[in-house]
Amino acid sequence: MLAAQVPIETPAEPFTDADEHYAEMKQYLVSPEARQMSESDLERELEKRGQELLRQLLQAHLEARGPGDAVGPVHDAQGVARPERRWHARQLETVFGTVEVGRVGYGRAGEDSLHPLDGQLNLPPERYSLEVRRRAAEEAAKGAFDEARRTLERYTGAEVPKRQLEQLVRRAAQDFEAFYEARRGESAGSTEARSVLVLTVDGKGVVMRKEDLRAATRRAAATRKHKLRWRLSKGEKRNSKRMATVAAVYTVAPFVRTPEEFLRSLAPLDSRDLKQAPRPRPVAKRVWASLEQDPGAVIEEAILEAKHRDAAQTKSWVALVDGNPHQLDLLEALAATHAVPVTVIVDIIHVTEYVWKAAHAFHREGTPEIEYWALTRLRSILEGKSAAVAAGMRREATVKKLSADARAAVDDCADYLQKYATYLHYDAYLAAGYPIASGVVEGACRYLVRDRMELTGARWRLHGAEAVLKLRALRASGDFDAYWTFHEARERERTHASRYADGVVPPITSPTPAVVRPRLRRVK
Repeated sequence: MLAAQVPIETPAEPFTDADEHYAEMKQYLVSPEARQMSESDLERELEKRGQELLRQLLQAHLEARGPGDAVGPVHDAQGVARPERRWHARQLETVFGTVEVGRVGYGRAGEDSLHPLDGQLNLPPERYSLEVRRRAAEEAAKGAFDEARRTLERYTGAEVPKRQLEQLVRRAAQDFEAFYEARRGESAGSTEARSVLVLTVDGKGVVMRKEDLRAATRRAAATRKHKLRWRLSKGEKRNSKRMATVAAVYTVAPFVRTPEEFLRSLAPLDSRDLKQAPRPRPVAKRVWASLEQDPGAVIEEAILEAKHRDAAQTKSWVALVDGNPHQLDLLEALAATHAVPVTVIVDIIHVTEYVWKAAHAFHREGTPEIEYWALTRLRSILEGKSAAVAAGMRREATVKKLSADARAAVDDCADYLQKYATYLHYDAYLAAGYPIASGVVEGACRYLVRDRMELTGARWRLHGAEAVLKLRALRASGDFDAYWTFHEARERERTHASRYADGVVPPITSPTPAVVRPRLRRVK
């Protein structure tokens, strides 16, 4: 099948069809049928007819742009001339529906044609427009792919099958790292020298397809025997997950408190405790998560993000962790490598969980005694007396002759307090106004990972899950709009500019009211 050039004349008024459709819409609105409709029915009918009007307007505009003839000779990226001119047409699926883009292609034997008009319009290589890609990315970041597909179909003129939707999402996220690398030179957050710059990391598992598990997990999964045929039973998900490392970097003003004030914020005694001074809110907050990168790469990204926010190191750097030994070792090693002074703090909420488990070894659930036991130990820990608390609970367990099983939680808590004693100087942290609870990254784990990755109970493929995490991170950090501007600029470079000499799409001639252009015709 060959393409032949058949000159035809383009209508001098490409907006004729749109004008006629608009006139029909006005005529419909004064028709007897429309006069009998409810307001909501009118809205729906106008939306449907209006979308077709917008499609026709876009189609007319594309025709009015002309065929995209280059002003001068066209040369590809290798500097080779493209002398052959042929007319090509392509379909473009837009948020208004399908349109056709006709343009001149410049080619030579054995090479794909170059289309300067595509470069001017920044058309993507696939059928779907960049605006459809954007809508797909936003909807898939919010909810399941099937729901995203239905939303696109219902509220736009675009029809995107699920597999193509997943491909659009992966393409939409491809410039995530480059975007933040380009942004690192910009200052962010508070400019106060006494501001606190916080880095925090955590982990959250995502159920994956077996081929996308990490090697060690995949080997363990291979030995697992399923109890049920159609679903994983209790305990079987242990070797079906890949850990996502979640990170957050933000700036916050110092908030000085006493141990007693902090304790009352956790467990208010009366209504007066609920009226404490409002705590400063995090600013310039960036959160993200990665399944592809190892924890070291994510932690180093957090340090680099912080360094570029505070190159002069005038802020107080704080790293909040949950006590994961591997993450802690990586954090301290990377902080030393980058020569940044970081105060590492183990999240008080994790300490609190250990204390409450130990309390159950001595007292019954729901009694005043268990609450008093836990709160008095927490108060001492907040006063910087974690070593004494650990020794005291061990001694109490011995005096009360608890069985090995009963005192296991006590020993676990004491071991934890002794192991991380270096990072439990809460009296000093509170006096300096540092945060001691990792609510930001806990919220990021919930929003970025759990609320989306566990939405449908599906097993994820690695690249698809990573793309969704990146898009959710952009939305959570308030960076999505800025990212999309950056992404479209990168698309122009990748898809168009990189194919021409000197990386520049050649300028095209201005269209005339009536032009003669060739149209593709099938030649049998």
